[in-house]
Amino acid sequence: MSDLLWEDVKVLFDPEVNGALPDVVVEGTTVEDWQVLLDLVRAQGWQYAYSVGGEPMELTSAADMAEAAYAGGAPELRVMPELRVWPISDVLIIFRMYQIESIDFDVDLRELQGQERLDVFVDFFCLIGRRLGKAVLMSAEGFPGYPDMGFDVDADRVVLMVDPDDPRR
Repeated sequence: MSDLLWEDVKVLFDPEVNGALPDVVVEGTTVEDWQVLLDLVRAQGWQYAYSVGGEPMELTSAADMAEAAYAGGAPELRVMPELRVWPISDVLIIFRMYQIESIDFDVDLRELQGQERLDVFVDFFCLIGRRLGKAVLMSAEGFPGYPDMGFDVDADRVVLMVDPDDPRR
């Protein structure tokens, strides 16, 4: 069970308020960090599917993922490696390798309603943050850099970074 209570944070998970797909990121990453993520997905036994440019592929390594991401040369010519992960059957998290230096992912807030789903999401953040030793930050859709909540490495838990009841947020 997480330290966060649904009643206290449900406004942060309201798709009408924050958009359906919040911006979630782990910054300051390397290919090795991406490999740690891939190893974690496999070790947890989560269901996953990998594709490059929409074409299903076998997931081999983060180095191969990075090679695919940069194969097109110029950014506008690149194809996007995408890793779809289901920590539970009804929650899909999509990792996209926009760049090696950050691990970016999406989750649909409509799949994260209620305390049970919040707990799954918080546990997911904690697993990634602990394994990488890095902050995992979630911002409202379209507002990267202004996190609402995230895994705090020093606190070793997911914390709120805004007051959900503050009308200025």
